[in-house]
Amino acid sequence: MDYPITVPSVGLVNGRFADEDPEAGKPGSLIPAAWGNSVTQEILNVINAAGMAASETDTRQLLKAIQSIVGNANPMRSVITRLAASKTLTEQELGLVLIDASPAPVTVVLPAADGPLGVRDVIVRRVDNSGSRLVVQASGSDRIRFHTHLSASGYPFLVLMGGGDWWHLRSDGAGSWWPVGRFDNTPLGRPFFETTVLLSPGGYGALNGAVMKRVEWPWLWDHAQQSGMLGTEAARVGNEGKWTSGDGAATFRGPEGRGEFLRVLDEGRGVDIDRQTGTSQSGSIHSYAQGANGGGAVGAYWSDSLTGFGAETREEAEFVSGLLNGGPVYPVGTNYQRDTASTVLYTFKSRPRNIAYPGRIKLI
Repeated sequence: MDYPITVPSVGLVNGRFADEDPEAGKPGSLIPAAWGNSVTQEILNVINAAGMAASETDTRQLLKAIQSIVGNANPMRSVITRLAASKTLTEQELGLVLIDASPAPVTVVLPAADGPLGVRDVIVRRVDNSGSRLVVQASGSDRIRFHTHLSASGYPFLVLMGGGDWWHLRSDGAGSWWPVGRFDNTPLGRPFFETTVLLSPGGYGALNGAVMKRVEWPWLWDHAQQSGMLGTEAARVGNEGKWTSGDGAATFRGPEGRGEFLRVLDEGRGVDIDRQTGTSQSGSIHSYAQGANGGGAVGAYWSDSLTGFGAETREEAEFVSGLLNGGPVYPVGTNYQRDTASTVLYTFKSRPRNIAYPGRIKLI
């Protein structure tokens, strides 16, 4: 498009329009039909390209057409789709997809990431915290390229695990959806403490040694196999911190951390010698001897010491091993606990003062 430089017309100056000058006897520009039609056709081309029907009365069509064309060319369209049931998304529904899985488990299938779809974006976001399984599935043989360090081709689906959990995906037109962003990028399998017992968004689960299906958590099963911390179910006792192979075919089990303190693996330092990953360790046993007639006891009786020793550090006496001089051990809390001729040996396990927080583990 240009000024009508080559079009003969009255009042044009080098193809540009000029105002009338009555004093000088110069007429104003007369727009040539060829140029006027050309300008109109240029505008109609934009409107038609947007798939709109031209209208003489709508003075905002060019703006609407430009917005539509730009929106279609942008991978992320300004579209909001709301779902509360399983559905296969269409190309027109890609944008921000808000999903409520509280009524029942939901599976949302993405469009085929092929040539006709091209490069498109979608944000899938969960709005409920019900705990129902919510799966975002790729179409056919397509893959979602997450955790490619475990599987180069990615996985056929992902799960949204709690209210506010979201993934931003982009198609490549060649069979794959690539993560652009997500709610939480904490590495898979990492344990941590939480200050809530409600379901956590971002892909977390309880650190409770749960048995899981391999087909429902394929990336986590791959992680377990490649972790160097995979054991068998038969050898689980004493190795509860490891992954196990479950039934050996369809299931596997996560690490158990409930009620346990975690310790950094020695890895050759020589402080906690010969410890293996995921193995449990009994508490250290301490002994405390008290002299005759209550000497060294917290109170006047041996029973006072049982309840009072280590009160500030929450150390607890496990049992009385006996009277060193062969005397009898009388019931705790009775006056007979004092024996002037004997020394009592207490044995106990130490436990530092602590606060209990729920343990969680990254599952996706």
